[in-house]
Amino acid sequence: QAQLVESGGGLVQAGGSLRLSCVASERTFSSYVMAWFRQAPGKEREFVAGISWGGVSKYYADSVKGRFTISRDNAANTVFLQMNNLKPEDTAVYYCAADSKSSVVHRTTTRPYDYWGQGTQVTVSS
Repeated sequence: QAQLVESGGGLVQAGGSLRLSCVASERTFSSYVMAWFRQAPGKEREFVAGISWGGVSKYYADSVKGRFTISRDNAANTVFLQMNNLKPEDTAVYYCAADSKSSVVHRTTTRPYDYWGQGTQVTVSS
């Protein structure tokens, strides 16, 4: 069973930075669109950023544009989310996801993604 495993979450003060990683268990993920989603308590899971298989095309939610950067290292089967200038409203569980069926990076709903990680908690204090 293919897996995605996130890491890098933690507690940080507002204005700080964190770098999340998502490691895929199989090399096939290097040909998939990858994305990060997040879910705050009592809220629906929301799209954060997506990246094409080659890493050229990227798409961001307006709420994180200019602060977050998505990237990938296919040789290491890893996707990253660099988060700078964090705000308390960024507090959430962050999930890595893979879309094995499409090459579209701006799919912002959860349905197209057929692989999900277990999530990593990010908490930003004010």
